[in-house]
Amino acid sequence: MKLEVDALDAAGRGVARNAGKVVFVEGALAGELVEARLLESRSKFDLARATSVLRASSGRREPRCAYFGVCGGCATQHVDARTQVASKQRWLEDNLARIGKVRAGAILPPIYGQEWGYRHRARLSVRYVEGKGGALVGFRERRSTYVADIRSCEVLPPGISALIVPLRDLIGKLSIRDRVPQIEIAAGEAATVLLFRHLLPLSEGDQALLREFADSTGVRVWLQPQGPDSAKPFHPERHDDLYYDLPEFGVRIAFQPADFTQVNPAVNRLLVSRAVRLLDPQPGERVADLFCGIGNFSLPLATRGAQVIGFEGSALLVERARQNAAANRLVAQFEVAELFKPNLGHFGRFDKFLLDPPREGAIGLVNSLPDDWPRRIVYVSCDPATLARDADILVHHKGFQLSAAGIVNMFPHTAHVESIALFERD
Repeated sequence: MKLEVDALDAAGRGVARNAGKVVFVEGALAGELVEARLLESRSKFDLARATSVLRASSGRREPRCAYFGVCGGCATQHVDARTQVASKQRWLEDNLARIGKVRAGAILPPIYGQEWGYRHRARLSVRYVEGKGGALVGFRERRSTYVADIRSCEVLPPGISALIVPLRDLIGKLSIRDRVPQIEIAAGEAATVLLFRHLLPLSEGDQALLREFADSTGVRVWLQPQGPDSAKPFHPERHDDLYYDLPEFGVRIAFQPADFTQVNPAVNRLLVSRAVRLLDPQPGERVADLFCGIGNFSLPLATRGAQVIGFEGSALLVERARQNAAANRLVAQFEVAELFKPNLGHFGRFDKFLLDPPREGAIGLVNSLPDDWPRRIVYVSCDPATLARDADILVHHKGFQLSAAGIVNMFPHTAHVESIALFERD
């Protein structure tokens, strides 16, 4: 079927109509005329895949990765960077208008970073498939639970991409090769950790293979035999050199492989810089950093002389944040708190908030805000829909104005939309 594509959706698919029914078209861009093959028909919409492009968008380009279209790690390599960012900006604005019934007073310039080799965190799936030559290590196939048969990855740093084939060989030699479901990658400024999840104990021979792999590649090998709390360094035993720097603030943040950190450290530096400028903490002001994690925003805010208290649901991350504050010789307080059902009143009045919630957003928190504080909120979001929902409450029920909003291209070539918004009230 021939389709005129009108827009891109949140998943990076083209949006068209066929006999009045919405069709989401993989591999199609806004403004294109495509020939498409039906993949799935549902009651309210159809799913299709472009088989040929009859009229191409000016934003179309050749994908850089040989596995694009099969591997599900990227969705929009066939779209140039400017078009990707413009689409994400429109998606943010559409969500704010449609869900939140709000419009930003100013649109912030988008934050760009490098397109390739940016991903310093990744969870690689592992599967041993005798019929495909042994072990597969990579991301899932598009629209499938199978592991893609890849030998490199353009969004991983080159040195980490180069480990995919050696990892396939390593897994194939293990006695428990069919009981290692995933390998988590965590790369810092000075070290790269590979965290192996394994469902059965490793034999002595397996352990020797892992030590040899670590020594020959220079990576740190960690093991996780059970839940996240069971993750421990294996070889070499030292684990004090995993960190990233925020040079604008003179801050170094140590982390462990299972801790949440942003996948794109270069863009994270720009994001933190913008968040601090928008919040504009002043000496003596009381600032709350909600969902503070290991101190990514709290510690840079503390360098500006404000009294900062970071709140986080995980006691483990709070302890890590306290250690980072001490290592950086910064005064900042960190507390464990239930932020989805918050009760922060006994900590006193705050002048400003920084919010960086998970995809669920912060509806419980924004609903609980008093009428007279804080007067400024910087909200960092990984889901435009929940940001818009919370913006509705802040603007229409809590007396804030949405002064500015914009996107942060944290995940190039994916449909993931990271954004930042500034809310203010008199």
